[in-house]
Amino acid sequence: MPTVVTTAPTETATTAPNATAARPARDAPDTGADFRRLAALPAGPERDRVQEELLRAWLPMAHRIAWRFRDKGEAIEDLRQVAALGLLKAIRRFDPDRGPFEPFAIPTIRGELRRHFRDRMWDVRVPRRVQELRNTVRAAYAELAHVPGSRQPTVTQLADRTGLGEEQVREGMAALESYSALSLDAANGDADTDDGGPSLTDLLGEPEHGFELVVDRESVKGAVRRLPQRERALLYLRFFEDRTQSQIAERLGISQMHVSRLLIQTCARIREETLQPTERDRP
Repeated sequence: MPTVVTTAPTETATTAPNATAARPARDAPDTGADFRRLAALPAGPERDRVQEELLRAWLPMAHRIAWRFRDKGEAIEDLRQVAALGLLKAIRRFDPDRGPFEPFAIPTIRGELRRHFRDRMWDVRVPRRVQELRNTVRAAYAELAHVPGSRQPTVTQLADRTGLGEEQVREGMAALESYSALSLDAANGDADTDDGGPSLTDLLGEPEHGFELVVDRESVKGAVRRLPQRERALLYLRFFEDRTQSQIAERLGISQMHVSRLLIQTCARIREETLQPTERDRP
């Protein structure tokens, strides 16, 4: 059966704030023999069981690392779960012939926690590639801005510093403003005024339904032009002059039933031609 990541409360979870560099044995257990056994086992229930035992043995260390990220706006239980996932990845990737487990596991767990904050704690979701660009540009900006006598770094300077293209730098700079969201109710005027000025919602435009009508008319224009004269007149009387079928029948000298059939057939023809343009409609 697959390994289940568990973050059940442990004694270390309450003692983590007072932890020091010299860890007690329960925080860094002696599991060398278990790791060598795990490496020799094929996939199956026995390997899953040994992996689960190693996970439980090292969870206190993972919880200790998670505790160090506790003041960054995320629930400690969520951080412990993320740390447990990082621990599981470390156990699966560890090669016991390359040294002790702890120095290998700690960077893996920390990296999983940092990725969690990078991917989950943004108010405005952006792709990971853009997040990485943001971090690179921000670091270069800070370095250049602290040079004595320097002005605000330009896009060209940032590109030279980071080795990125200027377009990538601009993308990273735009992402700098995407880490947190601004409420649409926030004032957008003079902060010194009593009401703070109009909100962002007040400045947003409203949907213009007339645009949809323009699009619809342009879409059917070609099909209407190819209709026979009588069908064009029929559509004009019905949809532009708002005549009833009886009035149209009297005007065209045909029966009301015939008008109804013509309307159905004509509208169906226009719909078909609009959804499946003919060669003359294609560029």
